[in-house]
Amino acid sequence: MIAAGMLAANQAGAAPVEIVDDTDRVVRLERPAERIIALYGAYNEMLAAMGLESRLVGRTKADTFPPSILAKPSIGTHMRPNIEVIMGLRPDLIIQGAGRREAMAPVNQLRSEGLTVAVFNPASFKELFSVIERLGILAGEPSAAAELVGSMRNRLDKVEKRVASIAARPRLFFEVRYPDMLAAGTSSMVDEIIQVAGGSNCTRVAKKLVRTNLESVLACNPENYVVQRGPMNRNPTPPIERPHFGLLEAVKKGRVLIVDEHVFSRPGPRSVDAVEQLAAFIHPESGDNPPR
Repeated sequence: MIAAGMLAANQAGAAPVEIVDDTDRVVRLERPAERIIALYGAYNEMLAAMGLESRLVGRTKADTFPPSILAKPSIGTHMRPNIEVIMGLRPDLIIQGAGRREAMAPVNQLRSEGLTVAVFNPASFKELFSVIERLGILAGEPSAAAELVGSMRNRLDKVEKRVASIAARPRLFFEVRYPDMLAAGTSSMVDEIIQVAGGSNCTRVAKKLVRTNLESVLACNPENYVVQRGPMNRNPTPPIERPHFGLLEAVKKGRVLIVDEHVFSRPGPRSVDAVEQLAAFIHPESGDNPPR
């Protein structure tokens, strides 16, 4: 009872917190968020990595990481959340990702119900670190955010130092989906991961996702071919078993890497894992790399 009273007193005396989200909207809370729902799983990962998983009161059907989040009640999907269920969970903050235009429809609906929603859309490590810092402010835990960002920066610095002395930047094609082919463009987190890991993205189009075909991949003839496996690319056929893919240098030499979509295409703490994994694959000569 004493502890509960102290917590209530602390909350009652807590100062308002305020940030500007990635839609240039001011997001203000009268006190730091204690009941949070993320409509995009990356933000669950960020909050959990800051030690704030207990603040999460719901999850979408697709969210499975960290595994303990499965104990949270489901609130529907990223694009079609159940508004009544969300209202019943009494969140003081909802977080949405703006990777797709359609994601704003539930945001507007939730705001019309009087709920506070922050929208983010990181596509680089600089932007990702900014999101983590702003989430730390909204949760009243800026030091936890700073600690997480510092740890991620240190790991990235180690990779960059290892590959800095290697002049070659091997060509790499990142497959988002097959056979209706999509590639990661230069406005994606994947492109940032490729660059930091010491590679060169074959797809030089300023979009997150780029429609492409085998002819375009053959024109680049990548030295490394990366296939993501996940919701967008379920059970992809190995490139060596596909018609004409054997003409690619990467496939001829067995330079094909299968990766987890959630690690590579979802901006979050595991984006550093992606850099480390990719650097180890394309620059094994750099040494001191983590195992794949």
